Amino acid sequence: MELTLHVWRQKNGQDSGKMVTYKARDVAPESSFLEMLDQVNEDLIKQNDEPIAFDHDCREGICGSCSMMINGKAHGGRKGTTTCQLHMRSFKDGEQIYIEPWRAKAFPVVKDLVVDRGAFDRIISSGGFVSVNTGGVPDANAILISKQSADTAMDAAECIGCGACVAACKNASSMLFVAAKVSQFANLPQGQPERMQRVSNMVEQMDKEGFGNCTNYFECEAACPKQISVGFIANMNRDYLKASLLHQEPVGKA
Repeated sequence: MELTLHVWRQKNGQDSGKMVTYKARDVAPESSFLEMLDQVNEDLIKQNDEPIAFDHDCREGICGSCSMMINGKAHGGRKGTTTCQLHMRSFKDGEQIYIEPWRAKAFPVVKDLVVDRGAFDRIISSGGFVSVNTGGVPDANAILISKQSADTAMDAAECIGCGACVAACKNASSMLFVAAKVSQFANLPQGQPERMQRVSNMVEQMDKEGFGNCTNYFECEAACPKQISVGFIANMNRDYLKASLLHQEPVGKA
């Protein structure tokens, strides 16, 4: 396969950046998208040119590092697929491919296709910890959890924090990400003691980071490589409302 790549190149956060065109030659259809970029970078290095910077780690759809927009769609637009799981057989020989970083105020570009997603880390940190008893390891069946609650918590915990939901949203909202991280604890007994404080802190931090509001566009769910349900957003909003009512000052109190 021979492809024409239009890649966003940006030296740093202060640089204005621009699209640069490259040729990807002799690309094997069975290679992954990141392997194709590796091949292009090898050619650039041989030509003494600066290789394209992009995030990657596990290359197994687990870590969420391979964040990039491909032809205007997060991770390339294939359902339930991260960029590292996207194979070149999904494209046609001679096709032109546009590759850009996530576009969001809260995700500033570091270099080329790499963005700073530290905002997600700060949101998670703001949620704090769960209360646990120290001492000997308890029996696995000591705390009874219904299958429905366990399954729901696991569904939420599948979120890999890649940021596709933010990149796909017209408002650059991180509601799906935050809702998933809130819900994975809210559905388990271990997460109950700090449940209300956790959702308050994480939503507050989300707003501080500059993410937009959710307007039920649902593109976040469509773009999510782990197919996290927008139903978790409704659950988070319900808990946030409860937390707000619990922390209201009594009428007449200063």
